[in-house]
Amino acid sequence: MKQFELKNGNKIPALGLGTSGLRGEECTTVVKQALELGYRHIDTADMYGNHRAIAEALNESDVERNELFITSKIQSQDLEYKQLLKSAARLLTELDIKYFDLLLIHWPNPDIPVEESLKAMQELKEDGRAINIGVSNFTIPLLKEALEHHPDLVTVNQVEFHPTLYQKNLLDFAFKNDVILTAYSPLAQGEVFNNSVLKDLGEKYDKTPAQLALRWLIEKDIVAIPKASSKAHLKNNLDVFDWNFPVDAAREMELLDQNNRLIDPGYPDFD
Repeated sequence: MKQFELKNGNKIPALGLGTSGLRGEECTTVVKQALELGYRHIDTADMYGNHRAIAEALNESDVERNELFITSKIQSQDLEYKQLLKSAARLLTELDIKYFDLLLIHWPNPDIPVEESLKAMQELKEDGRAINIGVSNFTIPLLKEALEHHPDLVTVNQVEFHPTLYQKNLLDFAFKNDVILTAYSPLAQGEVFNNSVLKDLGEKYDKTPAQLALRWLIEKDIVAIPKASSKAHLKNNLDVFDWNFPVDAAREMELLDQNNRLIDPGYPDFD
């Protein structure tokens, strides 16, 4: 699978499995199927409440730990220094792993300085419990602030990104500062399947709208973490590498942006 290089020289798989909304036995089954198909990047979060279900899948899999890339996220209410360290320890226990491949601040908290949170995350990195550190849902001003405090620590910003929410300014700023973007909701919560442009392009090139949307992101060096709950969708989402991305498809998809933000809790103030 294609990988992107982080600023510290480590690699992150270009495609992963998003697990938001997956719980219990369903989550375990989906993660096991994903691993069997060749997924190696699993994205989760404390907020999702599925760490133990994922741990069950990991423990039942034949895939070695060093072949996996496990991402999790600290909740916004747990970003104070001591609480962050406590939460990270709990998440590792729930996942039954010794380290995160990537640990993120899930949402910024206006009442807790990002410098305080990153100080704790730096400690986790130094003692080997987190190989890579990043943030999520950070706007340009918030990302700029984080980089001012820890320019070498912040490697990833995970944000909502899909053809109808093309955050070009954020993407340009991230690349300028050697930060990789990860796209959650890369299929716009299923809206891509009903997009007439993507449907027409899919028929023309014998690809699904999802495959086109995911490949569009990967062509921009953006990591994509689509969620899927069926083996067929897992397989289709994985089939985004071994074909040439049509130039005219790329051109048409550049015009789909509608600032169609689907996740907006009120803070931060998105661009």
